[in-house]
Amino acid sequence: MLAMLANVIQVLVLAKLISAFPSASLEGRWANVSTPVVDLGYAQYQGTFDYDANISYFYGVRYAQAPTGDLRFQAPQTPTTTTGVQQATALPNQCYQATSGNSSTNPYRATSTLEKRAVTLTQDEDCLFLNIYTPGQLQPGAGLPVLVWIHGGGYLAGSASIYTGQDLVKESDYGVITVTIQYRLGILGFLPGSEVKANGSLNAGLLDQNFALQWVQENIASFGGDPAQVTIWGESAGAGSVLQHIVAHGGETEPPLFRAALTSSTFLPFQYYYNDTIPEALFSETIAQTNCTNATDALACLRAADASTLQAANYAINLAGFFGTFVFVPVIDGTFIVERPTVTLERRRVNGEMLLAVTNSYEGWNFVNSVTPPTNLTNYVTELFPLINETTVQAIVQAYESAPELTNASAQAIAVQGESIFICPTYLLMEAFGDNAYKGEFAVPPAHHGQDIQYYFPTSNPPVYNNSDLITSFSQSFLSVARSLNPNDKFFTDLKPEWDVWQNGTTEMLFNVTAAGEPVVNTTTTDPALLERCALWQSLSSLTYQ
Repeated sequence: MLAMLANVIQVLVLAKLISAFPSASLEGRWANVSTPVVDLGYAQYQGTFDYDANISYFYGVRYAQAPTGDLRFQAPQTPTTTTGVQQATALPNQCYQATSGNSSTNPYRATSTLEKRAVTLTQDEDCLFLNIYTPGQLQPGAGLPVLVWIHGGGYLAGSASIYTGQDLVKESDYGVITVTIQYRLGILGFLPGSEVKANGSLNAGLLDQNFALQWVQENIASFGGDPAQVTIWGESAGAGSVLQHIVAHGGETEPPLFRAALTSSTFLPFQYYYNDTIPEALFSETIAQTNCTNATDALACLRAADASTLQAANYAINLAGFFGTFVFVPVIDGTFIVERPTVTLERRRVNGEMLLAVTNSYEGWNFVNSVTPPTNLTNYVTELFPLINETTVQAIVQAYESAPELTNASAQAIAVQGESIFICPTYLLMEAFGDNAYKGEFAVPPAHHGQDIQYYFPTSNPPVYNNSDLITSFSQSFLSVARSLNPNDKFFTDLKPEWDVWQNGTTEMLFNVTAAGEPVVNTTTTDPALLERCALWQSLSSLTYQ
């Protein structure tokens, strides 16, 4: 009788809980329930609280107007007012995607006609949304640190929803709010040229990111975040984006939009002035492939073009680039990016208080053709950097052919690609932050570009080396910075030793695995030969347009 009465009481209590949350169901241990409505002024959003994960989700929150019609190739604009409560429970549309170069030669070494290729469209031009993940049930005004994740993809692919921000919330021991953002890509985000400067906005994709960071400053308190404790983090082009925000406005963005920066595989390819030869060639090729060559106003013609026409050109022009390169990337626009990034960094003018940066041991492997690998380093360097002269080419070739560990042209090409575009720009970032910079190396075999992602977002892609000690030590170093600006302020049991500041190569943290399968977390010093090659790249930065 007592047991029956207890069951009746339990059912009544459960029914009362369900009635308090009408959207709840009993699928699983506990189902998702609606969160309180957040009023952003221009719109009201209602997300979901997941009992199992103990995380509240807001998907597809609009931070800017749809960049369509007259707003195509323009800076992002404040969203218009939307009435009613918007359900923030579905992942947003992706921005239009493209692919990296696949050509054996560089089309920008001489005038060329790029082959036009069709592409199936599965994305949308209306894509300026972000996702928010908060620990526990929504607590407006809680004052939690905020981590903004900027996705990679070479500035032509990727989205906010590829990897779930819930992993970062959990890795922070529920001490950080995570925001993942989207931004325009490829032609729509990074179309260069004088006409864009005169009648539109250069670096629209970067301006989208900047607008999203401003949105965080204005609105994150409504989700429980502290706008004074924002950290930005990205991988690959996401890390390259972080670099762009570090040097934005000559390193003097006011008011500040973040306090700390995290970079995983900083990406700094060529960054031409908007009206240099290659950017103007890209604009000309774009109007040629969209039938706008004879238009009296080429940019107006591009704005009027069907999105599918623009996307076909986007895909074709990018694919026709030299193997492993990315065509539509940031340029020096004179306003947001006022000079070559290396110049700003050499002056040690940076936005942000501190930096933690990690590179992978073999960053260049993904971007060198392994099916028909290079057999001549001179030819490879000439194609990779199409505007440098023969004397400079030979200086680079000599530096890599003389490295004893690089035993053939393929290995040398991988090192050239990885060091010039990912690894050496990271060390320049370290120098710019001085004694407020920490450096790590991800060396778990094969340690190619992007393989560290598994250790930040294990839900989407479980790590190949699935060792909880290394995963915890690695990932929580980033989250410790987001929480307290200190990679050693740990909240889970951690492998030692502690991080030391980098200070010109004196100390790095190495993450690896032994032949016996044991995790390795050791301090090490930066290879002097590597720093010497990085010094060469830094001396050539005006010629490689970085």
